[in-house]
Amino acid sequence: MSLKLKVLTKSLWVYHAGCSACNNCDIEILDALTPRYDVERFGIVVVGSIRHADVLLVTGVPNYKTKEELKGLYSQAPQPCLVIAIGNCACGRAMFKDSYNSPCAVDEIIPVDCYILGCPPKPEAIIAGVVKLIQKVGKK
Repeated sequence: MSLKLKVLTKSLWVYHAGCSACNNCDIEILDALTPRYDVERFGIVVVGSIRHADVLLVTGVPNYKTKEELKGLYSQAPQPCLVIAIGNCACGRAMFKDSYNSPCAVDEIIPVDCYILGCPPKPEAIIAGVVKLIQKVGKK
């Protein structure tokens, strides 16, 4: 296992990218950060720059504008960069599948390592997804 992947099992620095989300997933992510659920106990820190992040957290449906921004963010992230798609919209476009302004899902733009389903997903589901991601990285 490379040193970078080993470090990721102890401390994940997360950058949040909202692709035209309705804000419900964002509220649940903030709820997971509160002391009640305390996702920070797994070493997760939300950072303000993609250049400092190990994980790209994506919510919402990519549209034509955010598709290019998402590609740019992923290319600027230090590699290996893990990607988490949160919510039904990010995972498979949900009700926006046939929308004129939704060209593709997140996994058609950048590689996704973890899908957390729900509309919106509860903090327990977010924590379970993060734990599974950490276990997945630990096995590599």
